[in-house]
Amino acid sequence: MAIINSVQGPISSSDLGKTLIHEHFLFGYPGYQGDHTLGEYNHEEALQAGIEAVKKMQAYGIKTVLDPTPNDCGRNPLLLKEISEKTGLQIICTTGYYCEEEGSPAYFKWRFHLSDGENQIYEMFKKEVTEGIGDTGIKAGAIKLASSRDRITDYEKVFFKAAVRVQKETGIPIITHTQYGTMGPEQAELLVNEGADPQNVLIGHMCGNTDIDYHIKTLSYGVNIGFDRFGVQGFPGIPTDNDRIVTLLALLDKGYGNRVMLSQDTVNFFLGRKVEWPEYLKKLLANYHPTNIFENILPVLREKGVEEQLLNQIFTENPQNFFTAKSSVYQG
Repeated sequence: MAIINSVQGPISSSDLGKTLIHEHFLFGYPGYQGDHTLGEYNHEEALQAGIEAVKKMQAYGIKTVLDPTPNDCGRNPLLLKEISEKTGLQIICTTGYYCEEEGSPAYFKWRFHLSDGENQIYEMFKKEVTEGIGDTGIKAGAIKLASSRDRITDYEKVFFKAAVRVQKETGIPIITHTQYGTMGPEQAELLVNEGADPQNVLIGHMCGNTDIDYHIKTLSYGVNIGFDRFGVQGFPGIPTDNDRIVTLLALLDKGYGNRVMLSQDTVNFFLGRKVEWPEYLKKLLANYHPTNIFENILPVLREKGVEEQLLNQIFTENPQNFFTAKSSVYQG
C-alpha cells in the first residue's frame, strides 16, 4: 500500500478502485496563452465539461482518474479539485513537461544556460510533489515526462533524469508520453538505467505502435505500458482502434495483462480558441469521448474471450501496483 497525492489530499492506493490512467480535463498546446483575445478561458464552461465527463465515467464504475496534463499545457489543479469536490471522483494531477517538439522549451532552455538544468527541474518536481503546486496546497501524485518523435532530445533527457532522482527519494510514479508510436523501449531503458523502479513507470501511448516486438522490447525492462488513446484515430500514422485491439489481444495472450493499463487520452476542454474539427475528422473521431472504452472496446475484448478477472486486473489491480513503490519513503 502507498499514500497517493490526490487533488483533495492523500488517499491510499488500496482505495483507488476502477481507474482511468490517462485523461485530460483540460489541455492547451503551448501558445494558447497568446490567443487570449479570441480564446479567453471560461472557467464555468471548463468546470461543467469536466463534471459532465465525470458523470459519464462514473456510470461505468470509475472511481479515480489520473490527469497527466503537463505544466506547460494548461495544468489547473484548482479546477481539478473543484471537479473532484462536486462529483466525488478521485483525481490525481502531475508535475511535468511536454515533449520538445510540441512543448514550450524556450524558457527552460534559457534557464539551463544560467545554471545546472537538471537541478532546476529536480527542485521543481520535488517541491510540487512534497509541498504543493504554487500556492494551491495541492501536491502532484505523479511525474509526467515526454519525448519527441523518433528521439529523446538532450533537453528532454534533463527532465527524465531529474524525475528519476525524485522518484528514488519519494517513490512517486512516472508516466510518459511517446510520440507517434516511437521511443517506448528507449524511454524505458533510460529510466531504468538511471535507477527508476520499473514497477512505478508507465510508458504511455504505446498503442500508437502495432509492432508486437516494439511492445515486448519495452516490457522487457519491467515497466508498465499504456494502451491509452482509444478513440484517437484518423490522423496520419495513428492506428485505428481495431488495430489497437488486435495488438492488445496479442499481448494479453502472451501473458502481459498484469502490466497493461487502458485509457483514452480524452481532452474534455481545449484551452484557447474553440476547436472546429473538419467534417472528415468528426466522423473519424466519433468515438473520442470518455466512455469509448466501455461502450466499444470492452465488448469486443469480451467477445474475443477476455475474462472479467483480467479486465478487473487491468483497471484496478494494475493501477494499484503502479502507485505502490516497493521501497517508498513517500508519505504524500
